[in-house]
Amino acid sequence: MLVLLAAVSVALIAVVPIVLVLMERKISAYFQDRLGPTRVGPWGVLVTLADGIKLLFKEDLIPPQADKMLFRLAPYVVFGSSFAVVAVLPPFRSTVIGNLQLGLFIYLAVSSLVVLGIIMAGWSSNSKYSLFGALRGAAQMVSYEIPLGLAALMIVMTAGTLNMQHLVMDQVGGIHRWYMFRNPFLFIGAGIYFISSIAEVNRTPFDLPEAESEIVAGFHTEYSGLRFAYFFLAEYANVFVVSGICVALFMGGWSSPIPGFQALPGIVWFVGKVLVLVFVMMWIRWTVPRVRVDQLMAVCWKYLLPISFVNIVGTGVVVLLEREGWGAELPIGIGHMMWIAVPVVLLVLGLLAFSGTAPVRPRPTTVGR
Repeated sequence: MLVLLAAVSVALIAVVPIVLVLMERKISAYFQDRLGPTRVGPWGVLVTLADGIKLLFKEDLIPPQADKMLFRLAPYVVFGSSFAVVAVLPPFRSTVIGNLQLGLFIYLAVSSLVVLGIIMAGWSSNSKYSLFGALRGAAQMVSYEIPLGLAALMIVMTAGTLNMQHLVMDQVGGIHRWYMFRNPFLFIGAGIYFISSIAEVNRTPFDLPEAESEIVAGFHTEYSGLRFAYFFLAEYANVFVVSGICVALFMGGWSSPIPGFQALPGIVWFVGKVLVLVFVMMWIRWTVPRVRVDQLMAVCWKYLLPISFVNIVGTGVVVLLEREGWGAELPIGIGHMMWIAVPVVLLVLGLLAFSGTAPVRPRPTTVGR
């Protein structure tokens, strides 16, 4: 039964990139005031399938000076690492492919193997653009794994477990039970995790490893045909997986946000929440410009990392106070919402304080000829 469930889950996750590609094409078309795919199939739903068939029949080229063994192996390392972490996702109430006591730790460990595949692809291609993209990707992913892991550590400190299913079960009972609404530190931690996950999957504005205007296509510049398709599938599978982990850690997983409302199955709530986060990622991609390399690293090391350390200390204090019984007399939900009111008020005050403070630059005068 477990083998059958694993096979079905892998088959479904293989379909996810096809759906997400079509979703992104439609969203980008809406933001750019155009129609998007409309001709291949009804409403253009078969255009992604047509692209997959096209890649399947394209010639598989290998550069003459490439390290052929590593060049062939790299796409499978990236693809396998991206799909392996699906085993710890908890999309159902009572079923998960790998209900492991160290599920969250295994996700963090296995997802890090993607960096190895990217370095293999960049170095083995014997191309300066591929190598630059691989080094950028490795530096970016290794850096942002630190605040991402610290954000996940806040959840472990609060729940006392690494089991993904147990983490979701602790959030059952409504939106006020979600970890991101438990206290202001976890609320900020959810934002840190989401920003870091965007950098982990190389999405705009953190898509420097694949910046077309600078290094052609980055680490997969020399790839074509089916091997390029593996990189493409892995990227969108990663988008789904990091969104699913974020939902499980901070947004209640498969549980309903409405207390007592269980008319819809858990998989519907899980996929719905994941698609909301995926939509936000795509929204950011088509509205925010790409940052520079120094800005990319500054966001991680100067902002996210110090805030994460402060959050770790704050979360520890909150956990200690809760164990001592602080706030136990408040009705469930009211205490959580009071916690959330603090960072929201500070955020609003900060935006009001800094709005309109940018210096007004004089417009340049034109000189007539």
